[in-house]
Amino acid sequence: MAAPPLARVLDGVRLHVVTGKGGTGKTTVAGALGLALARTGRRVLLVEVENRQGISQTFGVPPLGTDEVRLVQDPSGGELWGLSVDAKAALLEYLQTFYKLGRAGGALERMGVVDFATTIAPGVRDVLLTGKVYEAVGRTTGSKRGQGSLAWDAVVLDAPPTGRVARFLGVNEQVAGLARMGPIHSQAESITRMLRDRRSVVHVVTLLEEMPVQESADAVAELTAGGFGMGAVVVNQVREPLVPADLLGRLDEDGDEVEERVRADLAAVGVRSGARTVGGLLAEGRDHAARIALERDLAAEVEALGLATVRLPALASGTDDGGVAVLADELAAQGVA
Repeated sequence: MAAPPLARVLDGVRLHVVTGKGGTGKTTVAGALGLALARTGRRVLLVEVENRQGISQTFGVPPLGTDEVRLVQDPSGGELWGLSVDAKAALLEYLQTFYKLGRAGGALERMGVVDFATTIAPGVRDVLLTGKVYEAVGRTTGSKRGQGSLAWDAVVLDAPPTGRVARFLGVNEQVAGLARMGPIHSQAESITRMLRDRRSVVHVVTLLEEMPVQESADAVAELTAGGFGMGAVVVNQVREPLVPADLLGRLDEDGDEVEERVRADLAAVGVRSGARTVGGLLAEGRDHAARIALERDLAAEVEALGLATVRLPALASGTDDGGVAVLADELAAQGVA
């Protein structure tokens, strides 16, 4: 089945959930996606929920707090803002919103109730974090929800890794089943509807390595079975072959003949070489050829997932010196508009 074009996948999407195995660069990709969207004139909120301050590191700004901070003002009029969601602050805000606890919330914190709820009680932390994202997606400029224009044109969520993203996104459905009525039940159902709405999609970031590709395939299957809309698979840190494909193919030819060709080529450019030098070059070349073949097979596995695929280049200097902007350009060129 042919993968849909990226532009069609993203049409009308307001919540972009970005996940990936640890080490694949999901935070960098989330930042680049937020920047690409802001460059189209949108007002975009980039949210992290793992308390790692990945956004501040990516954009070179001071650590984020519980308030939104503007990261980029684009000439198009678009803006990119950042937010690091804190579970404790989210719980106190929730208690004040629904139960009007006021100073009692501070008393609960001093008694250790807040710490218990946000670090020990199973699932509560994820409920609070997704609830804050829900509030951001639905926030309007009016005094009440649903009045005025939307505060954010798009929200990009740097979500937990692939190993637990389905549980993170699905926790509110479990809560709604436990709390049969009341504000907890109502909000849990509302969050679940938002996450499964067609305007919410999950993007999976991977590398062309065996474990990340396998985890990505498992996550896509689990998220799809859970009813969550899938966006794109982002293949990050793609490296171009160091030597032409025809030359790599010749490395499997007769060893003596290839060695003579390499020695002759080195001599032609004034490099004196012995058997060790030639043998080392050939060994590196064959290792590189094996790596290219493996990446080609893994790329085919990614394509077989049937999702829109984006390929982002490996950056020699990482995200320093405008690397995130380079990746945002790549995303724009491949259909983020």
